[in-house]
Amino acid sequence: MLSSRSRGALVAAALTAVSTPALAHVSFETAQTTPNSTFKAVLRIPHGCDGQPTLKVRVRIPEGIVAVKPMPKAGWKLETTKGAYVRAYQVHGETVSEGVTDIVWTGSLDDGFYDEFVFQARFTDAFQPGATVYFPVVQECEKDTEEWVQVPAAGEDPHHLASPAPGVKIVAAANAPAAAQHAGTLIIEQPWSRATPAGAKVGGGYLRITNNGKEPDRLIGGSFPNASRIEVHEMAMEGDIMRMKPVQGGLEIKPGATVELKPGAGHLMFMDLKQQLTEGQTVKGTLVFEKAGTVNVEYTVRGMGGAAPAPMEHKH
Repeated sequence: MLSSRSRGALVAAALTAVSTPALAHVSFETAQTTPNSTFKAVLRIPHGCDGQPTLKVRVRIPEGIVAVKPMPKAGWKLETTKGAYVRAYQVHGETVSEGVTDIVWTGSLDDGFYDEFVFQARFTDAFQPGATVYFPVVQECEKDTEEWVQVPAAGEDPHHLASPAPGVKIVAAANAPAAAQHAGTLIIEQPWSRATPAGAKVGGGYLRITNNGKEPDRLIGGSFPNASRIEVHEMAMEGDIMRMKPVQGGLEIKPGATVELKPGAGHLMFMDLKQQLTEGQTVKGTLVFEKAGTVNVEYTVRGMGGAAPAPMEHKH
């Protein structure tokens, strides 16, 4: 039978085995975020290298993380390295093809102290819910180096690694819209429509299309339940009157460009509706592209909203 002292020693050892790795590893204060979101990364450095003070903290930024802005730290020199991304990304409607790839803070942190290093970054749609993004971190001390760069294999528990890279898990946002759809080099996002009055014969369709390829593509048609056809319409001046009219030959999406179809601008028209669109519905349809082919989409029907922002004549 174990003595009370022996039992106490075993409990202490078990607690140490459980808690030490979590305390010893470099980690993020918040270890999750959502796709297409800006993330405040607070990197925690809990100790030095076997009693030596930490003199440098290096962070490698993974591909797919853009718009990185490190926070200056009192008493520390801050440096960044910039480079080209493997591919271009869309951030608030702008194409981003290069940015910060490495961050280095240089200073001194005693082994007996704990500190935090902060940067802001945007997680792009390269990462979807369920994925974990790992940021390799290197601590340089007086004589030794701690390299927190190990990435777990699929299904492997990162806690079993000796020097795991700190990770951020991607989770779905509450009330998030449907995930972006990929069709070849095209990304189709947030298809939606407006509710229509009873007896209305036309409805509108809106969405965002991004072309990440090197060649243009064209939206040339599609289908919508209870409508005889879909037309792509543009807004153009005829004399001093703004008119809406079909786009001849399809809507071009140039390489690297994002086209947004929205109220008051270019949009889809659902012609000869046989049934009213009501708020809260989700309606399945298709889009047809010249190169990407047919893509299934699902429109969320929102409220009717207000009147157009400016008077216009819409001829069909």
